[in-house]
Amino acid sequence: MEKTADQNAEATMRHVIYDRFGERDVLQVVEADVPVPGDDQVLVRVHGAGLNPIDWKTRKGLGFAARQIENSLPWTPGYDVAGEVVGVGANVTTLVPGDRVMGMVGFPAGGGGYAQYALAAADELAIVPEELDLVSAGALPLAALTAWQALFEMAKLESGQKILIHAGAGGVGHFAVQFALERGAHVIATASAGNRDFLAELGVHEVIDYRTTDIGEECYGLDVVLDLVGGDTGKRSLHTLGEQGVLVTIPTVTADEIISAAEEMGLRAHGMTVRPDVFHLDEIAELIEDGDVKVHIDETFPLEDVAQAHELLEGGHVRGKLVLDCR
Repeated sequence: MEKTADQNAEATMRHVIYDRFGERDVLQVVEADVPVPGDDQVLVRVHGAGLNPIDWKTRKGLGFAARQIENSLPWTPGYDVAGEVVGVGANVTTLVPGDRVMGMVGFPAGGGGYAQYALAAADELAIVPEELDLVSAGALPLAALTAWQALFEMAKLESGQKILIHAGAGGVGHFAVQFALERGAHVIATASAGNRDFLAELGVHEVIDYRTTDIGEECYGLDVVLDLVGGDTGKRSLHTLGEQGVLVTIPTVTADEIISAAEEMGLRAHGMTVRPDVFHLDEIAELIEDGDVKVHIDETFPLEDVAQAHELLEGGHVRGKLVLDCR
């Protein structure tokens, strides 16, 4: 494969690695050679790399992704990238250099997003709508796919149904409320008082301050609960479901106990793990193109400030998304 001028000009790149699990101080920014795409791969000049809770949990050695990578450290984290195609493998016919792309890449064992250049399988990448800049687009894939698959594959949300979405102002949450509204559902979301206006602007019908209000007393007969918090919040939410209702819980750590509690009550609850799906990403891109869905970026960090970004990410009170600007 011929190298592009872009690659010739920059044969090395900066990327984030860690060589052991631990606190934020294990994150290092180092130089490496720009990778060369395999036959079915695409090389992306990364503009934006989204940060997701799985990133800090994996860095600490927690969860299923950590088990997949523990014997292949050092490792470059990051499953969300958006940028420009600068090289394609011999078998790639769907993308060409210059294409603006985004995708959930290398999940769960590959990663590689926190970098100036990243490799992706061609079938992991969708075209970024012109309306969206490439740094912001990097914040979209994993969180938006999680929301989409939870609502429409697991919960089978339909127009006219009532749904409660926990942590509605967060990364997955702010996509979920917009998708549910676009589908014609009646949307209730929990959030802190400071996020009430943000959610009202997105069109949420009812915002419940989880610090002052017991959702069990406020909500009943719901068709769907999307639990992005887990633990006791998920279990308490079972009491808000109607007989035919369903709860989908995202945090894997407490999913089993919530599902067991639901079974004891004769109710339905499911856990789920997001998966890459370029067709879903294309549908989401259309909603962005039409102006029906917006990506909210809380803060952008340069690659060198990755530890600071992780600190904010771990705090758990991000409105929308955090993103690394890898340019």
